[in-house]
Amino acid sequence: MLMMENSSHGNGPPAADMLTHSGSTLADTPEDRRRRHEMVRRQILARGVRNPRVIRAMASVPRHFFTRREENAAAYSDNAMASDYGQTISQPFMVAMMTAELNPTPQQRILEIGTGTGYQTAILARMGAEVFTIECVPELSRTAENRLRQLGVANIHYRIGDGSMGWESFAPFGGILVTAGAPAVPQPLLEQLADGGKLVIPIGDTSVQMLKCFRRRGDTIGETDILDCRFVPLRGQYGWR
Repeated sequence: MLMMENSSHGNGPPAADMLTHSGSTLADTPEDRRRRHEMVRRQILARGVRNPRVIRAMASVPRHFFTRREENAAAYSDNAMASDYGQTISQPFMVAMMTAELNPTPQQRILEIGTGTGYQTAILARMGAEVFTIECVPELSRTAENRLRQLGVANIHYRIGDGSMGWESFAPFGGILVTAGAPAVPQPLLEQLADGGKLVIPIGDTSVQMLKCFRRRGDTIGETDILDCRFVPLRGQYGWR
């Protein structure tokens, strides 16, 4: 069961074990919960992600609500999965790794670039962050917002537009997470990062990237390589045209 209590966007309906999904009712069954906990044990804990808040979030958010209905059986597999409009829902380990690297704290203002299905958004919100999420595909944004509202998620702000430009009116952000690969670090995102904040982003070409973490300390930006990865291209002025 997914419980989201913090609200900056109005009170949503209470979380439930049933959700209207792709025109039909989808349950979060005991078997789904068993598969989810097995996913956490085998794919996340076993690979060294031990942040307890990340683990709790990954164990509580029903990933099968965010996949295509005909692919629900594979929702907890160790893979990224295709979604609509050429986008993907990231591999569970990658979601956990990126979230652990960002390590959002309750009430912290987090910018997410690439709402997609809303799964990563839900993980950030489940950890108590106030999430500002941008998606360039209007249909994806609206579908994700509807899905998350049905799940009772209320601490999220949505925007349709060029995520590579960030969201200046709500900056600075304590953390920024980019779920698409960029050719270089978008300068607006660095400028919108709070002192002490982290930017987690894949950097590289359109086929393979290096997941990197940039941390601001005053006027200095530190850079750390995390691991090789593959994401869909970041679209926009500071991404791939």
